Amino acid sequence: MAVRLITDNCTGCKLCLRACPYGAIEIVEGKARFNEHCTQCGACASACKFDAIVLETSYTPDVDVTQYRGVWVVAEHLTGLGASGAHFRRGTLELLGEGRRLAEKLGVELSAVLLGDGVEPMARDLVAYGADKVYLAQDPVLANYRTGPYTDVLAGLINQHKPEIVLISATPQGRDLAPRVAARLSAGLTADCTGLDIDESERLLVQTRPAFGGNLMATIVSRHARPQMATVRPGVMKALEPDPSRTGEIVNVPVHLDERSMLTKIVEIVQLDTDGRVNLQDAEIIVSGGRGLGKPENFTLIRELAEALGGAVGASRAAVDAGWIPAYHQVGQTGRTVQPKLYIACGISGAVQHLAGMSSADCIIAINKDPAAPIFNIATHSVVGDLFEILPALTKKLREAL
Repeated sequence: MAVRLITDNCTGCKLCLRACPYGAIEIVEGKARFNEHCTQCGACASACKFDAIVLETSYTPDVDVTQYRGVWVVAEHLTGLGASGAHFRRGTLELLGEGRRLAEKLGVELSAVLLGDGVEPMARDLVAYGADKVYLAQDPVLANYRTGPYTDVLAGLINQHKPEIVLISATPQGRDLAPRVAARLSAGLTADCTGLDIDESERLLVQTRPAFGGNLMATIVSRHARPQMATVRPGVMKALEPDPSRTGEIVNVPVHLDERSMLTKIVEIVQLDTDGRVNLQDAEIIVSGGRGLGKPENFTLIRELAEALGGAVGASRAAVDAGWIPAYHQVGQTGRTVQPKLYIACGISGAVQHLAGMSSADCIIAINKDPAAPIFNIATHSVVGDLFEILPALTKKLREAL
């Protein structure tokens, strides 16, 4: 990728100056000029209305891959919920654990990128969870996620420091940001990965992801383009235990963003109403219901047991497709991938797509009247019986114990 200035077209309007996050543009004698701070991020090209700045991107099979070193994790945090590690998205912490493993295989640093406003205390948490270095960019424009400014800042950082691997959690934010950055950089991107490894002989990131509706697993490598980028499904990796004694470098990245140059404006942030229940991907206990419940009203049994355990309510695809429960409760290949300490499957037969989304749970209890149900093949504890008798009795005993 290269940014090219066509001086004859420049009117000196200063739109590019406002758009540049790195203060790399000056107006000299009525014309734009790039200075030594330019990172080739491309923000100026998007802002120019007179075709005076052109972003040239093309696939080049002869990229010098030896220039690229290091593993990066792009951190995602919950806006406005404070500055402790507990408020990072769980997928970010899982990626730091996986990134640590990959970095050690390659013999390189693990770095995290943290964008936001007033988030400096959170940088130390990233070090505690495994990062050797944290690139910290703060500006009021970055306070809440927007595709444009986040893409500009991240693309500039990657161009400047040249990591060989960039990992982003496959959350709605990550699924929006990663392809935009990859396109800006002409980089290779594999989406929604469930497994990562290193081919040490060629320093290649080996990326595994489901394909054809989860019926097969594809293995993908990016031999030529750099960085190698992947979004990773939350809930499939293991986060490291935080070590407050770890030391790392915090690199403050000076950015200057002008709200007037932003193409979008956040008017209001509306939280999705989940009936006050715990987020599935953050839950340590999940009670899920499936087709065996028979009708939507019977999800009351699932909710009562989840409430008694202090857990979240999950569901199989069959229950969601039947309209018994909203889709944000769905666990499985086409829903949420979860990794709780305890997963209780009630009336769920165990389709392969569902098992792919919850089989990493520490303890699985399956309740089903069919002794041949596939769910029993992976269950830690199996209960063959009528869930309409078992669930009320179990909920009652738990409430009495508490």
